[in-house]
Amino acid sequence: QVQLVESGGGLVQAGASLRLSCVASERTFSRYAMGWFRQAPGKEREFVAAISWSGGGTSYADSVKGRFRISRDNSKITTYLQMNSLKPEDTAVYYCAAAISLQRPFDYWGQGTQVTVSS
Repeated sequence: QVQLVESGGGLVQAGASLRLSCVASERTFSRYAMGWFRQAPGKEREFVAAISWSGGGTSYADSVKGRFRISRDNSKITTYLQMNSLKPEDTAVYYCAAAISLQRPFDYWGQGTQVTVSS
């Protein structure tokens, strides 16, 4: 069974940094586009960032541009989300997802990791 497992969440103060990791269970995911999404309490899940399989293409939500950085290490089948200058409004469950390409829907999802930013 295909699995994406996130880690790295936690409770931090505003202005701090966190790095989330997402490890895939199958090496085929090194050829998939990967994305990060988040869902805050009472809100719909929203896009945060995405990266092409090669790492050559990235995209970000306006709300995180300049603060978050997505990257990947295909040798480790791992995708990262470096989050800097965290704000209380970044508090959410963060999900990792995979898609055949950036132009296709994200079909595979992890279980999520909680990020809480206190003011």
